[in-house]
Amino acid sequence: MTAPSRPVRRMDRGRRFNLRATALFFALLAIILCVLVFVVRTAASIVESRPVWAGSLIVMGIAAAPLCRSRWRRFSAARYARRAAEALEDAAERASAERELGGEEGEEATTVLDPPDDYAELDPDGFEHAIADLCARDDCREVEVVGGARDLGADVMAVTSDGLRVVIQCKRYGDDNKVGSQELQRFGGTCFTVHDADIAALVTTSDFTAPALEYAQQCGIVCVNGADLHAWLDGTGPRPWEAAGVEP
Repeated sequence: MTAPSRPVRRMDRGRRFNLRATALFFALLAIILCVLVFVVRTAASIVESRPVWAGSLIVMGIAAAPLCRSRWRRFSAARYARRAAEALEDAAERASAERELGGEEGEEATTVLDPPDDYAELDPDGFEHAIADLCARDDCREVEVVGGARDLGADVMAVTSDGLRVVIQCKRYGDDNKVGSQELQRFGGTCFTVHDADIAALVTTSDFTAPALEYAQQCGIVCVNGADLHAWLDGTGPRPWEAAGVEP
């Protein structure tokens, strides 16, 4: 652990007395005063020698001052009006773009939730998204597809309306390829300890072997085969979190 060091206050070199800078300042001040005296004396001599001409210049200057002032005001008002119009146009374009984006997102939301005709025809990634869509359809929130090379057995995560955390592993298999006990064991080793699941479910388009079902029953993992999946889709069967029998 390193102790914080106190800041060292350094002397500002610019604040030191500089004789050369002071001399230059007073010399410049003297020049300015001489110029002002010369201008005043010249103006006074002009007024004495040509009072009519000097008076005319003064009157013209006084008359021109309001005109220049009004023109400057009009210029400023026009500039501000132009800026305001540009800001309004930008705001209108942004609002229109947001409405179009919202409409596209709404269309995507309605199409994503359309279930496929046959889950077995989907690729593994599409199958995971289809299961996530079912969870979202059935009032789950925080639905997330996390499947990948380092998913540690979790493909879909969601939270039910009762606040239960659901972790689902998806296996898109053919009818002749059943989920074995080793796959259930790998999933069972991470679903509760690593992903902190309240409900763990393995969903497949095929079926499970007898040892796999036995292990799942011992560990409390819900097994959803192809028939159960279609019943979940049609609403004729329980959802995975309902089949688990876990109370919130």
